Amino acid sequence: MPAISRDEVAHLARLSRLALSDTELDQFAGQLDSILSHVRTISEVAAADVPPTSSPNPATNITRRDEVVPCLTPEQALSGAPAQEEQRFMVPQILGEGE
Repeated sequence: MPAISRDEVAHLARLSRLALSDTELDQFAGQLDSILSHVRTISEVAAADVPPTSSPNPATNITRRDEVVPCLTPEQALSGAPAQEEQRFMVPQILGEGE
């Protein structure tokens, strides 16, 4: 027995304000019936004791521990800079003065 009839497709088309031909009604009825039967099959397989998931593979975020390690001082970092100002690299302006 089909899950959706041609008359139900025609009713849905009318509610959606779609003008469908007889051929389209038959075609869509078959396609929707196929979709609904697949959903029914999947619903039968799904068990109540299986929690819903967004992915079948468990994913965990693997990050390293945040540890303080020795790093460059501002003076060391700026030692090779051609120009510096207030412990920052100075670079030529590339936009216009008013921008």
